Amino acid sequence: MTFQNPSDDERRALLKRVKTIAVVGLSPKPGRPSHTVARAMQDFGYRIIPVRPAVDSVLGEKAYASLRDVPDKIDLVDVFRAAEHLPAVVEECLALNLPAIWIQEGIVNETAAQKARAAGMTVVMDRCILKDYVALFT
Repeated sequence: MTFQNPSDDERRALLKRVKTIAVVGLSPKPGRPSHTVARAMQDFGYRIIPVRPAVDSVLGEKAYASLRDVPDKIDLVDVFRAAEHLPAVVEECLALNLPAIWIQEGIVNETAAQKARAAGMTVVMDRCILKDYVALFT
């Protein structure tokens, strides 16, 4: 298998239509990459929903233990979890019929990504959403 990410134009279109991003693994610690990236995306106008057990809130938003617990519409799931956790995250996304998943830079699980894509999800893998946003819009 050789996974290919959507083109620049496709990623730009995705980021234009997304309003709400659920960030799986969002750390409450300001020095962590997930926190830095989510804060920047929030500053660019996206609503961030933290998905992290045992945390009440991050970046001023109520946190949820799982994607299933989020009561609001999710446009994109941004994943900051190790590759071995991706199959479970993809299964949860598919069960909830979520439209898109963005797997952060340095995280690769081709089997999980291909499964999500085969089920109709838009999938971006091993790319930083913030770096792409900056490159595509600024």
